[in-house]
Amino acid sequence: MAPSAIDATSTENVQTLDFQNGFVQIINGKSAPTEQSRHGLNPATQKAKPDVPLATKEDLDRAVDAAKEAFKKWSKVPYEERQAAVLAYADAVEKMRTEFRDLLISEQGKPIPQADVETEAAIGWIRGMASFKLPEDVVEDNAKYTAITRYTPLGVVAAIVPWNFPLMLATAKIAPALLTGNVIIVKPSPFTPYCGLKLVELAQQFFPPGVVQSLSGDDNLGPWITSHPGINKISFTGSTNTGKLVMQSASKTLKRVTLELGGNDPAIIFPDVDVEKVAEKVALFAFLNSGQVCLNLKRIYVHESIYEQFRDAMVKNVKAYTLGDGSQEGISHGPLQNSMQYERVKTFFEDIEKQGWNVAVGGKIDPSKGFFIAPTIIDRPPEKSRIVVEEPFGPIVPLLSWSTEEEVIARANDTTLGLGASVWSNDVEKATRVAREIEAGSVWINSHFDISPLVPFGGHKESGIGSEWGANGLKGFCNVQSLFVSKTATN
Repeated sequence: MAPSAIDATSTENVQTLDFQNGFVQIINGKSAPTEQSRHGLNPATQKAKPDVPLATKEDLDRAVDAAKEAFKKWSKVPYEERQAAVLAYADAVEKMRTEFRDLLISEQGKPIPQADVETEAAIGWIRGMASFKLPEDVVEDNAKYTAITRYTPLGVVAAIVPWNFPLMLATAKIAPALLTGNVIIVKPSPFTPYCGLKLVELAQQFFPPGVVQSLSGDDNLGPWITSHPGINKISFTGSTNTGKLVMQSASKTLKRVTLELGGNDPAIIFPDVDVEKVAEKVALFAFLNSGQVCLNLKRIYVHESIYEQFRDAMVKNVKAYTLGDGSQEGISHGPLQNSMQYERVKTFFEDIEKQGWNVAVGGKIDPSKGFFIAPTIIDRPPEKSRIVVEEPFGPIVPLLSWSTEEEVIARANDTTLGLGASVWSNDVEKATRVAREIEAGSVWINSHFDISPLVPFGGHKESGIGSEWGANGLKGFCNVQSLFVSKTATN
């Protein structure tokens, strides 16, 4: 591990990591062993994965102290040098992309094609965020003074990374934090610690000690981090309920928070669409990553005149899916990631019989070695039923019909969440008009889940606080400073 590698701009001398063993947490540039350890599971087989450290409060204190010291120097490094180090880090991740992808499959469970997409996104988000600068802006210049807006780093950032996209969402927090002059402590999910730990281990070859650190723990570590007085910002991605706890804990020290939380995304399907093509796409975005995406389509509203045709087309596509171990070729959908989520999603399947829901496809959970649940469509459940109101975060989705534009907009907005939504119609002008009425942070026309490191991403209502990515995301890692330079001499 290089003691200082700010000027590293190539991957020629990068040391290869051991992706099979040696999963360590990093404090002040060095491996930080712990007395106790734990391990994750491969969700497709439930076989134990290698041990990872179990951090203590003392580990957190040491990491924060090291981060504070590192911040004093890192925050003063010129932007161009920080940018060069971040881009060199992206090159190193790309050099090991296959190893990262395979590790992702084994800990998260997603199939090879989806793991390829996430791995490429992990690299792309580092490079995309490095394409931005936050220059000082002269906002007023008169005879009395010049007023300048500056963006200064907050200090020590803690990244709390979820288990559904453990690779991409780690790099998407690391890159903007470092580019803006902050230092970062990465806490991977206890369910998927492996990619995050290797990302931080690799980072030691490009950044000075204390700039990028990792802590591996259990459910105790998150609350310790959010309440720690030495941490200046929390970047959290996870459920709305946990996000509320994060905000409550962070409020005690007024630390800054960015919260990217749950969604209950509606799709509004107009009767003029190509039913076969749109049904295929809607099914894709409903069941991507086995429904474990905050931006998955979770309420599908189809115009009553094409409802049966659209339902049958979706069913046809879902029946063609192949459920299995994501490491095998030809698999389209893998398992749920962990037993906790598996048991929660099972309660929606129990409601099928209890509530008398009609099943269009799926509906049963077959015994298996892993946490497998077949994609399921519920045919027109009651509007206030649990499957419509709540976010299952699994492969079960309600299909609903509508008759008037005013009605379906009201139903789409009838939720405490507001992350994403999509409107599907050949009349783009009409679709855009409807999209502007939807209360969500991202709304797509004739697509869904198009995201970019250049575009701000965040939720309305209880789907989040603040935004990530884009120039807005970078500013979320900064204090805004107004600098008034007087043109009048003191004498």
